[in-house]
Amino acid sequence: MSLRRGLLLLVVLLLALLGWQWQRYQRFADTPLAGIGADASLVVARGDSLPAILRTLRAQGVAVGPPLYWQLLARQTGAAGRLQAGEYALPPGTTPRALLSAMRDGKVLRRMFTIVEGWNIRDLRAALAKVPLLRHEAAGMDDAALMAALGHPGQHPEGRFLPETYAWVRGDSDLDLLRRAYAAMDKALAAAWQARAPGLPLRSADEALVLASIVEKETGVADERPRIAGVFVRRLQAGMRLQTDPTVIYGLGERYTGNLRRVDLVTDTPYNTYTREGLPPTPIAMPGKAALQAATHPADGDALYFVAVGDGSGRHVFSRSLDEHNAAVGAYLQRLRAQRQAAAPGTAPR
Repeated sequence: MSLRRGLLLLVVLLLALLGWQWQRYQRFADTPLAGIGADASLVVARGDSLPAILRTLRAQGVAVGPPLYWQLLARQTGAAGRLQAGEYALPPGTTPRALLSAMRDGKVLRRMFTIVEGWNIRDLRAALAKVPLLRHEAAGMDDAALMAALGHPGQHPEGRFLPETYAWVRGDSDLDLLRRAYAAMDKALAAAWQARAPGLPLRSADEALVLASIVEKETGVADERPRIAGVFVRRLQAGMRLQTDPTVIYGLGERYTGNLRRVDLVTDTPYNTYTREGLPPTPIAMPGKAALQAATHPADGDALYFVAVGDGSGRHVFSRSLDEHNAAVGAYLQRLRAQRQAAAPGTAPR
């Protein structure tokens, strides 16, 4: 009897120990890891084993716990032998189970980069150069070399990258992002051109892209884009010069100081639509989908001119005749002078 009781007691103790260990294991699996810093992430290199990953976590100050539990949990979750390379987010509250599941499924950390509507190629390249952790392969390339690297030698880069937000992962390069943005613009432009309104004075999708870039730079007010496009389409149809300031500014390049002078309007460049007829030779910015839609579906009407209201709304006054337009310009200048006087130091309130 004493032997049986002894064996029974041993079994009970063993079961109790196993139960205790199981409870500890379960708590380990679903307890947030301690020591995770702000904005922390884990980089898993190709071929890294689980012990190597745990060493990386420890080096980052994370309390990983018993390696045996990690091995058991990896088998339980199906992550053993299936850990994928990449960068993984480590937000506060990350548990071992969640981390192993993410590495098993390849749920790598995705970062975002936004191309802003109206940026030109200089703006885009400068913004890309400031993105940390992105591989900068385009550094040192001029625009011609850049387009060759993207697989489009001889093409001007302006306007060729669709303004949108693009996700990227560690290991991607600026060229990877630009390839995706180029493909997105190519698709959006083709769709807009295919569905264009009849009778447009545009000979190709590329000309629609040029017009869309001008519309993009002329207004940020969504409901004005088709009206602005309508004005330019009617001017093209009538053989009038476009006379749009953003093209002149683009032609000045880095010489533009923020103040467009009268001498700039009469100084001829390939982009000066005051001195040259038709569209400029390339786009002048990156137009968004709304501007592409406006350029290929301009609003009907009879307006041939527009000028800013000047009240800070970004809206414009549209005119059918030069006399109406001159009156609108006069009102704009009068409002501008009043604003400057009100903002001048020492001006008495009225």
